[in-house]
Amino acid sequence: MKLFTGTELAIAENIAALSFTNPFIEERILLERQILGNSYIGHEKVWNINIDKKNKRNNKDQIKEMVSDLVGKFYLRLKQNKNKFTVPELKIYDQLVIYHLFEEYRERMTGSVYDGKKIPNFDFYRQFKIDFEYYFKLPQIKLQPQFTPVRVFEIYYQVHRAFFYIFDFIIGSSKTIAQLRASIWQSIFTHDIYRYERSLFDRMQDITTLITGPSGTGKELVARAIALSQYIPFDPSIKKFKVDFRNIYHPLHLSAMPQSLIESELFGHKKGAYTGALADRAGWMELCTEHGTVFLDEIGEINEEVQVKLLRLLQSRQFQRLGDTKNIKFKGKILAATNRNLQEAIKSNKFRGDLYYRLCSDIIETPSLSSQLEGSEKDLRLLVQYLSERIVGESETDKLAEETINWIKHNIGLNYSWPGNVRELEQCIRNILIRGTYSPINAVSTGGDAFWESFKNCDLKAEELLNVYCSMVYKKTGSYIESASNLGIDRRTVKSRVEAAVYYN
Repeated sequence: MKLFTGTELAIAENIAALSFTNPFIEERILLERQILGNSYIGHEKVWNINIDKKNKRNNKDQIKEMVSDLVGKFYLRLKQNKNKFTVPELKIYDQLVIYHLFEEYRERMTGSVYDGKKIPNFDFYRQFKIDFEYYFKLPQIKLQPQFTPVRVFEIYYQVHRAFFYIFDFIIGSSKTIAQLRASIWQSIFTHDIYRYERSLFDRMQDITTLITGPSGTGKELVARAIALSQYIPFDPSIKKFKVDFRNIYHPLHLSAMPQSLIESELFGHKKGAYTGALADRAGWMELCTEHGTVFLDEIGEINEEVQVKLLRLLQSRQFQRLGDTKNIKFKGKILAATNRNLQEAIKSNKFRGDLYYRLCSDIIETPSLSSQLEGSEKDLRLLVQYLSERIVGESETDKLAEETINWIKHNIGLNYSWPGNVRELEQCIRNILIRGTYSPINAVSTGGDAFWESFKNCDLKAEELLNVYCSMVYKKTGSYIESASNLGIDRRTVKSRVEAAVYYN
């Protein structure tokens, strides 16, 4: 006797594949269509949580019901029939049960992730273990080593966090957004989640992720999504995870720090290491736990001395406090981001090639806002809604979002290029909130007619002129440090003027 009929086998194989497919690639949609056939809802090519919420009866719920029925049926066949089933059949059964339990415990798992104010409660692990053993404690079942109640529970929790934060931080439903989400998912679980579950789940801290892309495209949001989705061990004896995932992300904005303080902030210092070092101090590399992440924003701005020390840390996983000779082990994960072209910086001897090759084992590129939106009013509306809620709160969100969308449609159009990316869109919303209008200008350029017209007519305020000039210098050098040196001002002033610049066409 076979465990599956021909029709059941085709459906079961697709559901098993669904369990281990990156949810943000087109394959997910294709598998759901094959599983549900004519019952499939929708015509989208990108799987999106916002689409999923629209339907009272959605594809996910339909598949959940189908899997529940199939698992119950296959369990009885296994229990009642003493014949030996084939290894491939039993492997598919294993994967169906993994999918079934994931859906059965989805609500309790998501509750432990979504409510950021309460300490998560995992007392339901006891019932989870009972259910797990019910389906797998059969004579014919020989589970693979990674399928233990604790390990599966840990991975479920990690998957739920990844799902939530990727969707929460990366807004939109375009193909470009789907590709970005899929890339983030791979940075967490790799492209082969089978191998991840077998042997990589507790080794990903050794892999550094470099996030590149234009300023204002959400590099820090990508970093946060990855950091908050790291694997954390679970202790079944006390029904708690080893650390609270809400406390494992440590962002450092390097361009906002004086070079003299970066080394101390990263690695700490010993008392007397320099003037003002009145006591021993641990840096962020030391404070980061084995399941934590240090995010180095604008890594292209650090000087060569810090680059050398960071290279040593990435090579040996060890570092020393400033003024000390004792080695300290770094236990966490490094994420780094830059809007600079590091390969060009290497050619001009502004960034070490050996450090770059330690950083580039995993690269994510954040696309420009215009690429993310692809001229879609739907995606623009989603992002404007999200930003409006942050600015004015839930009660006024809909009204402000509608005002903003209408203004954009009638004044600059849905295909506006948004050279300042999300940062510019946010300022557009604030302008409309305060003044009911926005004055966008497309790109810093000394050859732009709008700039020279304003310049000749003396229509520029001194602050605007300084901001634009700082932006032009920064665009040429690609470095806040070099720009500050050329301009004779502090690099933090350069950064603030670049970010405040009004862009001219």
